[in-house]
Amino acid sequence: MNLPFLPFDAGHDAPVWLAERLADHALAWYAAGLGVVMLAAVAGWLLLRRVVRPHAPGLPLPPLQLVLRLALGLLALAGAGLLFAETADELADGEESLGRFDEALAARLAQTLSPAVLRGFASVTHLGDVLTLTLLCVAVAAVLLWRRRRTLAWAWVLACAGGGVLNRLLKSAFERVRPVHEHGFAAADGYSFPSGHTSGAVVVYGMLAYLLLRHLPPRWHLPVVAATAALVFTVACSRVVLQVHWASDVIAGFASGTAWLLMCVLVIEWLRRPRRP
Repeated sequence: MNLPFLPFDAGHDAPVWLAERLADHALAWYAAGLGVVMLAAVAGWLLLRRVVRPHAPGLPLPPLQLVLRLALGLLALAGAGLLFAETADELADGEESLGRFDEALAARLAQTLSPAVLRGFASVTHLGDVLTLTLLCVAVAAVLLWRRRRTLAWAWVLACAGGGVLNRLLKSAFERVRPVHEHGFAAADGYSFPSGHTSGAVVVYGMLAYLLLRHLPPRWHLPVVAATAALVFTVACSRVVLQVHWASDVIAGFASGTAWLLMCVLVIEWLRRPRRP
């Protein structure tokens, strides 16, 4: 795969130069990023399974395993929270380099992407629509209730709905205006930061993956992890490609969605752990 980067000229604006180089080969960088994300997700899952070993159902976790799981979850939660905080802080302080990168990337994508590419990503981005995620939430809740998993059904609904409420609150707090997008393949209104499609995809598809990993045989675990990572990454990229979000909106949406997802999973795992007699 050819991902050419021209030598950097010291006379160029670095954020603008980087944004334009990325936009000039957007599909190639998307494909490369997709491969890296899927490999990282699979490698992370394999590493996690070696560190956090399964235990017999119905038995309490050994103290060391309980502490290890909690520590890893809190560390990941802190990392996601820090990523969001750093991105938000740079925007709040009027960080020029981040703003110039966002604007240059959106402007260059508007000039270089073909209608066919925009149409393709426009079809994918609907997987992160509020309607799509709401219907999925209702369908999964119905299946859980039908299988008499009422507590898990409530946890699923609260996680999905809570993620949506959190995103609305964050958008209202920052009130960032969206980039101009006049190509006609996608339309979005309301505030821009953080990306609701990105955070919604992380929370809903991430929670769905969590449920599947709990109920499917081990041979399906890696495909579920890889497919979820690919789906979330593609939905997130579609928002930038379609110029309905700035790149920093998507980064913040991923961070806030990941933080909420991890918090929900930690709470569910803590509540479902068997007590010692």
